[in-house]
Amino acid sequence: MIVLEQLLNGVQFGITLFLMSAGLTLIFGIMGVINLAHGSLYMIGAYAAALVAAHIGSVGLALLGGIAAAAVSGIVIEFIVVRRLYERDHLDQVLATFALILIINQGASMLFGRQPLFVSMPAALSGSVTLLPGLAYPVYRLAVIVLGLSVAAGLFLLIHYTRVGMLVRAGATHRQMVRALGVNVGRLYTVVFGLGALLAGLAGVIAGPITAVQVGMGEQILILAFVVVVIGGLGSVRGAFFGALAAGLVDTMSRAFLQMLFRHLMGGSNADALASGMSSISIYLLMAFVLLVRPHGLLAGKT
Repeated sequence: MIVLEQLLNGVQFGITLFLMSAGLTLIFGIMGVINLAHGSLYMIGAYAAALVAAHIGSVGLALLGGIAAAAVSGIVIEFIVVRRLYERDHLDQVLATFALILIINQGASMLFGRQPLFVSMPAALSGSVTLLPGLAYPVYRLAVIVLGLSVAAGLFLLIHYTRVGMLVRAGATHRQMVRALGVNVGRLYTVVFGLGALLAGLAGVIAGPITAVQVGMGEQILILAFVVVVIGGLGSVRGAFFGALAAGLVDTMSRAFLQMLFRHLMGGSNADALASGMSSISIYLLMAFVLLVRPHGLLAGKT
């Protein structure tokens, strides 16, 4: 049963990575912008939800507040900073969005301090549910999995079966043609950036009760999200989904079982040190293997 439990933990972690990486791959795949401040939007969503939950006590309002704060922040960032970077090279984009990280982190430190905020588990989602005899699993983590899968399905339908999705896909490969047809490409980019920010904020909201809400929390997961984007293929939301699940499972399973495996092969301290090191780099090893087999990622988007 412990294997099944860890598999579910891996899927839950992968869902969180997907919400982060889907926004990244949309912004980079459609707009060609490398947005290092994506992790800051994740942090904004987490802080906003924590503050709403602490002052109002409503889970629904905390969810709405978190994703709304991230989406609005994303739109403001796109309007003030990012739209001036569309025609610039990636180095300028990296420098500008890195500066945003520093500004937002410093602003959060001044407003909320350096001490982490701990978000209580929603009462309706606390406790465990028995999935199989001997396997009790936290309700909150199951809710995260269901929510993430629902968002993935909704995102797939939005991109492939709606007019907005058609324009988004067309804007990624035939930008001038879309503009010639009378579509306001600048407004379309704002919508895409806001959608990516909303997804990052949602990831921050659901991560709040599992991990502490604190300054800099976005940078920790941002690197993993970029790895997922590379594994899945640039510009591919489907690739981000499968890449995130693979990364989440590999990271969780290696942290759970590598130590046990190595202790059968060598001494205790050496096994612990090797297992700790291997589990820390397991996602990067997965990325290296995927790039070796499929240099453009699992499901690379059209370029």
